[in-house]
Amino acid sequence: MDTPARPRGLYDREAEWEDLSRFVLSPRPGLRVGIVYGRRRYGKSYLLRRLVEAVGGVYHLALREERRPALDRFANSLSRQLQWAPSQPFRDWSDAMEQAASVLGARGTQPQVLVIDEYPYLQQNSPELDSALQAVMDETAAGGLAEGWAAPVSIVLCGSAMSVMTQILSGTSPLRGRAALDMPLAAFDYRQARGYWGIGDLDAAFAVDTVVGGAAGYKDLTADAGIPTRRKGLPEWLAATVLNPSHVLFREDDYLLREDPRVTDEATYYSLLQAVADGRTSPAKIAEALGRTSNDISHHLGVMTTAGFVVRHEDLLADRRPVYRIADPIVRFHHLINRRHRAQLEDRHALDVWSNADATYRSQIVGPHFESICRLWVDRYAAEETLGGPADTSASVQVNDRRRRQAFELDVVALRQGEQKGKAKTVQFLGEAKAYRLDADALTRLDHLADLLAGRSGVTLSPSAKRLLFSAEGFTSELIAAATTRPDVGLVDLQRLYEGA
Repeated sequence: MDTPARPRGLYDREAEWEDLSRFVLSPRPGLRVGIVYGRRRYGKSYLLRRLVEAVGGVYHLALREERRPALDRFANSLSRQLQWAPSQPFRDWSDAMEQAASVLGARGTQPQVLVIDEYPYLQQNSPELDSALQAVMDETAAGGLAEGWAAPVSIVLCGSAMSVMTQILSGTSPLRGRAALDMPLAAFDYRQARGYWGIGDLDAAFAVDTVVGGAAGYKDLTADAGIPTRRKGLPEWLAATVLNPSHVLFREDDYLLREDPRVTDEATYYSLLQAVADGRTSPAKIAEALGRTSNDISHHLGVMTTAGFVVRHEDLLADRRPVYRIADPIVRFHHLINRRHRAQLEDRHALDVWSNADATYRSQIVGPHFESICRLWVDRYAAEETLGGPADTSASVQVNDRRRRQAFELDVVALRQGEQKGKAKTVQFLGEAKAYRLDADALTRLDHLADLLAGRSGVTLSPSAKRLLFSAEGFTSELIAAATTRPDVGLVDLQRLYEGA
């Protein structure tokens, strides 16, 4: 079957729409299972509802409820959308899944789909659910259940509890190795987010992105406050939304954390996120902030990583030196601004809080966020010529100056494409990313760090290696003049990040 036309109201998501359509419209007989997962407000439900509307089938939104009410609601969803009712209440989830698959399989000859949204809600009080699905799949594969089917059936499981959804297909899960679709739905990146919000001014687009990132749902939630068209409009917009105790986004970090059932010891997880937001990026430093050892917090770091609250990066040049960063801008914003000034904000002093938090915002929010979008630009948008040749995924790298007994961080580094871990490494590109205006001293520093890097055992610079300086506020005339005389140096400002390669 041809891929159905993307709904006009669906922004971007071309690849996801294509993959989902191909999965649910597959003519292969029998039953197939897929999963779709992503953090709250990324647009999963909107995407899947549009899919069911386009191809037909059933969309069921689960709620937090006990097994019996959950089974009855599932039966009601089937009855309402298929004009069919079970002869008696479902006995259990094996019975429910078997009957649902059977009625869909006998419904005409076109492929049929069942979407179960917020699947972890069902799983919480019905831990046998994965096994029930496995049993139905096995019975279908054996030929007994699907004997009278005229149509192939696809079941899509969707959820926001990332640590739960990522376990469905791993370890000893009954569904491991059985899914034909494993789709994580990410937030829009900074370029996509600018288009989605419809912000023309680059400074304003970047400022909004530092606070809410690319979660699609935040646009609707802030619609009454309008959209900042200039960076100077950010304080008033924040005072009406994220810093407003009456607004739903005021406690967004609480909602997000409680979304995941594996987060049971909230104090520990809040403290862990606070430590990472404060700039403690190594397990040892995070543990120190919590008054624990690295072994004590390894489980908590694992939960926060699989739940999508923090991301783990490996140092490109050093094994076993992971770096942890906050994954979501709004979580970082809450831990550095809202949670520190909760009392003042609840007393409606948002603009005073914002004025006093300016230094924190610039150094601990804008700076790290700018570095992250620079790495993303290198990975997704930078031309090969810009990097001096094909390069692998970028990351930050710690550089040690033994003579001065100092450690520096290179913000954006990429190895030559194809370099293997454990072998001698060739650096294809290195760069510094600063939100403030850069002068000629920045190039001197970058050259120094490049020399230190080249002098490191097992590391060489590619003959065509490029050195890039990134700035959100531009460059002095002296730096621009110096860069024009150096074919190995490039300057990247906001306009190039958003619109260039």
